[in-house]
Amino acid sequence: MTNSVKVALFQFNPTVGDIVENTNKIIAGINSAIAKGCNLFITSELAICGYSPEDLLFRANFYQQINQQLKRLLTFKDITLIIGCPYQQMEHTFNSAMVINSGQITHRYDKKCLANYGVFDEKRYFTVGQQQIIFELNGIKIGVLICEDLWHQEQAINLQQAGAQLICVLNASPYWQNKHTTRLELVKSLVKQIKIPIIYVNQFGGQDEVVYDGSSFIMLEDQQIQLPAFVECNFFATIDYLDQRYSVSCKPVAPANYDSTQLLYQALTVALKDYVTKNNFAGVILGLSGGIDSALTLAIAYDALGSDKIMALMMPSIYTAAISKEDARAMAHKLKIKYHEIEITDLFNQFKTTLSLSFAGTAEDTTEENIQARIRGTLLMALSNKFGFLVITTGNKSEMATGYATLYGDMAGGFALLKDVLKVDVYKLAKWRNLQTEIIPHRIITRPPSAELRADQTDQDSLPPYPLLDRIIELLVENNLSQEEIINLGFAPDVVNKIARLIKVNEYKRRQAAIGPKISKVSFARDWRYPITNKFNF
Repeated sequence: MTNSVKVALFQFNPTVGDIVENTNKIIAGINSAIAKGCNLFITSELAICGYSPEDLLFRANFYQQINQQLKRLLTFKDITLIIGCPYQQMEHTFNSAMVINSGQITHRYDKKCLANYGVFDEKRYFTVGQQQIIFELNGIKIGVLICEDLWHQEQAINLQQAGAQLICVLNASPYWQNKHTTRLELVKSLVKQIKIPIIYVNQFGGQDEVVYDGSSFIMLEDQQIQLPAFVECNFFATIDYLDQRYSVSCKPVAPANYDSTQLLYQALTVALKDYVTKNNFAGVILGLSGGIDSALTLAIAYDALGSDKIMALMMPSIYTAAISKEDARAMAHKLKIKYHEIEITDLFNQFKTTLSLSFAGTAEDTTEENIQARIRGTLLMALSNKFGFLVITTGNKSEMATGYATLYGDMAGGFALLKDVLKVDVYKLAKWRNLQTEIIPHRIITRPPSAELRADQTDQDSLPPYPLLDRIIELLVENNLSQEEIINLGFAPDVVNKIARLIKVNEYKRRQAAIGPKISKVSFARDWRYPITNKFNF
């Protein structure tokens, strides 16, 4: 006898705290699944409220609203639902999956392994679950896990040993580079061991500093059904069980493109789009310098929002090269965005005149360079105030690490799109985008990068070559190697020590920087919690 379940994997983009609209989306997904003849419907983790609700979990009325929406889901009689939502019982709060069958909550699974590292802070909010659950549907015994549980493989093994024939996992697993490959390797290995299928449903969309890729899948020993990354979808598949053998049937799925550069570009695009639209900004504004960072930022903004929601401001000084102005104009014209030029030389001279007595007897240095950056930041914020456009800063991770940025200048803004993107990846992304359609002027990519705050300036006057700099940043920040360990790998001691010192002394700047999306294993946000006042050397 063949036992079957027809399952819907609901990969969607919730908005944290938009409990009614999230539930509306879930209900639309359920209705679609019923129309396709599904008898099992699975959401992502905390789907009703979105992940992560953070300190909203401390508010009593938050649960009242969740419970009201949960009741709406009890009206479905002909399909079994596995719905992610928080659950409060007395003084305890659980990260739960509700199994709803025939209009009743028949089982509740509470997450056992609470993630408490990096961007996760679940032990602040949740109580550890104690019981595993297995329920039966059409003769198939189904176990449930939630996200971090899967990374502790004994949880899946315990379900299989208790008789589970299928495991459904609700996830809010963030994107960072190569994360998808790591997930697949983990689950492939686990399925080969327990020899039962795993259905993995992941959240999609941007939430403040985190972006979720979706990339849900069904994993069998000899077959993998992969959903696309960074899109909403309701995917239907039938799982048949006959004589200890499983098979999956579904409509053909287009091969997923998991090119790492493309995924990174998509992650940044989704992060920006969701931050702007979910927070109801009219659009974005950025300083367009004619350099690669602002050009890439503009390209991503264009793909995320369209030309009518973008304003760019070119603010040349006496140090701005003619080709910078030409390339900025050319890109703005090609993308048909709102574009303005405001010459800052007079403003800069007025600042110097005003400060001349105070600066008497001193030579020009980075002070005057920073004044230019702060003039530009002020102009951008003025236009932001006037038109309701969010200022997008354009600095990258290499600059943020070493402090090669001006506090209240080019760091001024509301969202730092490239904050976690190393300079070497900025170039990769720009080249990849131009392969799709060339929108970034070619010489922006090929000319030496410069802040153009003094005559004949290039970045490499102050910093090591970016491939070298970025590799040392990765080793220090993402791999937690000491200076001594990096030097022992063959890097020059003076270079390593200089970069380590710059990372350390610029922590006070990073604490005041705009938020930006995490796309690496360790970003300068929740992953990185170093004291500003700190005498420890790396």
